[in-house]
Amino acid sequence: MPLHQYAYFALASRHTSAAEMAAFLGIEPDETMVRASRLLTQPRAIPASHAWKVVCRDPGLRVDEQVARVIARLAPHTERIAALVERLKAEEDGEYGSAVLEIVRYFNDDEEGPTSDDGVPAWRTSTTEKPNMFGWHLDRHVLNFLTATGAVLDVDEYDMSPGNDPRDWA
Repeated sequence: MPLHQYAYFALASRHTSAAEMAAFLGIEPDETMVRASRLLTQPRAIPASHAWKVVCRDPGLRVDEQVARVIARLAPHTERIAALVERLKAEEDGEYGSAVLEIVRYFNDDEEGPTSDDGVPAWRTSTTEKPNMFGWHLDRHVLNFLTATGAVLDVDEYDMSPGNDPRDWA
């Protein structure tokens, strides 16, 4: 079963732009989203908020390893992130200002997943040989970061088998 997954930490606001968030934090994001940026280019969903993201899409890592890489980059800035989250929540009455650790996993994806040296899919290997790509956990360090910054955890998992691909849902 091919598996494609990634993790990111995002700050979102209806009023504060990603550039303003980056300036406050002193951290450049890997990705940004501009509120209503897709309004004229696509008939699909319009971003309801600006977003500032630090992302790990490195293949061949368990999702908890991807999360660890994201948090390692952000941990030295925990106090500034927490202060910004509080500011965003205050200016938005807590409705839109937010922080989230997002985990996204696509099962049965068409993309080739990581394989071992002998071509065996990583998800089929035993934990003694290679990591099991399906199992993951969040350690105390990650949970402490989420608590300190007021972030929530959101896990999205999609079955990409024929007929189940959410990209085909209109």
